[in-house]
Amino acid sequence: MENKRTISQEIEDKIKKILEYIGEDCEREGLIDTPKRIIKSWNKLYGGYKQNASDVLKTTFVDGTCKELVMLKDIEFYSTCEHHMLPFFGEIHIGYIPSRKVVGISKLARLVEVFSRRLQIQERLTTQIAESIVKELETDSVIVVCEAQHFCMTSRGVEKQKSKMITSAIRGVFEKSEARAEFISLIKG
Repeated sequence: MENKRTISQEIEDKIKKILEYIGEDCEREGLIDTPKRIIKSWNKLYGGYKQNASDVLKTTFVDGTCKELVMLKDIEFYSTCEHHMLPFFGEIHIGYIPSRKVVGISKLARLVEVFSRRLQIQERLTTQIAESIVKELETDSVIVVCEAQHFCMTSRGVEKQKSKMITSAIRGVFEKSEARAEFISLIKG
């Protein structure tokens, strides 16, 4: 425990140096406990490092009768861009065709949390979700669509406030335009 306190104090000191670098007075009332609050917030913001996708999807139900689209849409997420350590956020839509396993719908939302609560890029986030479903649910037909706004685009750089980035990971039957079109129409519906 002593080592953890020492590391925590070292990190607090580094955060103070960053605050000083940007021109702040670390001793003013509003900033005195800011380093501690930042470290505490990291438990939630980067909690995905303490989770494993396999654990989240381990409880499945064998159901040989379900051969149609299973979809969860509008899953809100929040992540942090690994390039600028600025937030990006939006919605993820997941669809899969079960081969023999289905999973409780909350598990799909939890899977999004596993990967979004890490330093990320949107492209990798989308792919990691799809690949985990392929592996853990033993299906080859998965589609994941991610729509997000990035603070690195809206608050710095080109400052385009309404820009949204859309990425997709498409596997199996969803590579066919008809299946993909059905999924997209359900997202919009």
